[in-house]
Amino acid sequence: MRPLALSLVASITLAGSFSLRQRFVDGMVFQPTRGIDMHLEQLGIAGEEIYLEAEDGVRIHAFFLPAPGATRALLFLHGNAGNASHRIPNAVQLMRLGIHVLLLDYRGYGASEGRPSEQGAYADARAGLAHLLEKRGIDESRVVVFGRSLGGAVAVDLAQDRQLAGVILESTFPSVSAVVRRIMGSLVAGIARGKFDSLRKITRVRVPLLFFHGDRDEIIAFELGRELFESAPEPKSFETIKGAGHNDTVQIGGRAYFERIGQFLDEVAPKGSGG
Repeated sequence: MRPLALSLVASITLAGSFSLRQRFVDGMVFQPTRGIDMHLEQLGIAGEEIYLEAEDGVRIHAFFLPAPGATRALLFLHGNAGNASHRIPNAVQLMRLGIHVLLLDYRGYGASEGRPSEQGAYADARAGLAHLLEKRGIDESRVVVFGRSLGGAVAVDLAQDRQLAGVILESTFPSVSAVVRRIMGSLVAGIARGKFDSLRKITRVRVPLLFFHGDRDEIIAFELGRELFESAPEPKSFETIKGAGHNDTVQIGGRAYFERIGQFLDEVAPKGSGG
């Protein structure tokens, strides 16, 4: 880290300004790409581009991929960079497991309004879940939440004290400060204290949990994924994707990866048994 950056970090830490710390952490965490780089029709995929309204009035863009005859749904919460359209191919593979998929962009990402923030991302996820329950008629006990990387922290927040079918967490972390500590040291980690604190929240997630993590993850260390898993209540399962880094879990995991997700879906929300 450059001396100027270290000086800035020290100044923010000493000043203790909440707004300064918030902006600094948000700048580290959120790396959005505006616009929509791929549309469903361009890819020949049947589905809908829709807008949801979060509780504070912010309009959130999302893709809805229907699985014919499905009575269950998956809320896909993506990571910190890019936008939802980049995840369409992955969402299609999940939809082919016989589950509707709602893939949304947090505020400030893609075609969603607003500016990214931790509390905003949580509100956006709640809007996505409300859409599945109220507009699509899916029972909460038939909804699985899938969160990758930063999306895992959003998923944990959403799942607290809810009667969901289950939660899938991939390449995620105990807290932002834990990640920053490993990369930049304790001084910077102090600035991120309390941000996206999944370690504190996960004890309130009382539904089946499935974890995935690459053992060569260069961004979110494998050990951090294990730490969150160890703190989670049962029932839970941890799948190591051998040889995978942070951004190639789907490619390295391959067929076995999707088979494991399909098995989990069928266990927690069996096909054809909608409520």
